[in-house]
Amino acid sequence: MIFMIFMFFLGFVVWWILVSVRRERVKGLMNAEFPAEWSDILEKNLSLYSCLPADLLKKLHGYINVFLAEKNFEGCGGQNITDEVRVTIAAQACILLVGRDVKCYPKLRSVIVYPHTYIASGRGDFGGDDVPSVRLGESWQSGAVVLSWDSVKGGAVNFDDGQNVTLHEFAHQLDQEDGAADGTPVLDGISRYSSWAHTFGDGYSVFLERVEKHRKTVIDDYGATNPAEFFATATEAFFEKPDQFLDKMPEMYQELKIYYNVDPREWGRGEKG
Repeated sequence: MIFMIFMFFLGFVVWWILVSVRRERVKGLMNAEFPAEWSDILEKNLSLYSCLPADLLKKLHGYINVFLAEKNFEGCGGQNITDEVRVTIAAQACILLVGRDVKCYPKLRSVIVYPHTYIASGRGDFGGDDVPSVRLGESWQSGAVVLSWDSVKGGAVNFDDGQNVTLHEFAHQLDQEDGAADGTPVLDGISRYSSWAHTFGDGYSVFLERVEKHRKTVIDDYGATNPAEFFATATEAFFEKPDQFLDKMPEMYQELKIYYNVDPREWGRGEKG
């Protein structure tokens, strides 16, 4: 019995040391200098980059540092993994985190990058059938995100059309952190779940009606697939078309504003259409 207690205590001490070391490492990365060459990449590739307020830009740099230190990148289909690929993807993924003090996608281990659209089969984490399909990206609960580089780069440059594969797939990662791809990410406090369920439930019903009647919506029609896709496409619209989103779906906009703890309308960029 004494030996078991000793081993439990020893295991706890080792765990605590590892947690403390990682915490200090992350803190150092969050405050580390951001390489000038990475800023040059983002000035060129990410149109939103120069519009971010100074405080959010600093946090974005920190999260990118952490992301690139912790996540593995793998090229498929002949795709080379360069700093441009890594930094452009990490920056867009971390835009979803800049307003919040959270861990940097704790369940994510790998980012798999194809040069173009790719063929995938199987139902995946969001339902569907087993028929092979052409895809721009996908998010797996097993700890991976798959992206097509040309779609990533196109979405980064054109950050005002409401379509961004990187934001979309990393919104799925946030949704999946509680183990379920159901359109409800981990929220702050039990009371938030009631408000979220009411707002997103009503919003989804109205959205489905408009899609069925072929009416124009601020959220991409793909969001009608299921609640998980609705959250991901709503996230795209929130960050890329905030003025229109607020005008058309104010309750949902406020809900996402609380969750992401940012207001993209304040970022000083114009919108198209």
